[in-house]
Amino acid sequence: MIKDLPENHVEEISIAVVLEGETPESKNWNVYLVNLKNETISTVLITSKGYGTKDGEDVKTSVLRHSIGDVESRSYAVVEAIDEQVFGLTNEYWLSYYVGNVIYDKKFIFLPESIVDSNLIKIPLVNKPGVMIG
Repeated sequence: MIKDLPENHVEEISIAVVLEGETPESKNWNVYLVNLKNETISTVLITSKGYGTKDGEDVKTSVLRHSIGDVESRSYAVVEAIDEQVFGLTNEYWLSYYVGNVIYDKKFIFLPESIVDSNLIKIPLVNKPGVMIG
């Protein structure tokens, strides 16, 4: 059954954790969906969750579901705010969207401690520092 489904590879789509701004007390971060395609993606849905071990205890965050709608070609959308306290966890984003009548989906995983200053790059289209998985 599942072997009969076509493999629809997600390309030119990224999830980025972006530094929006900072004060001496804290940094403000948001998660973005970045559409580098030359076509609109539609009916975009993203689930997010965090999990792992913190202070020797197993930790799981709530699963959040985000309905983004359409994301125009070569543009981006804010998915959610993210707190630095969860950067020590695995942060998982499951994306699904349509191009025409074809559905695509992909899981993006930020490993614990991967969202650090030494990994920051300039995120395309957003033009702010962040960590991106494509």
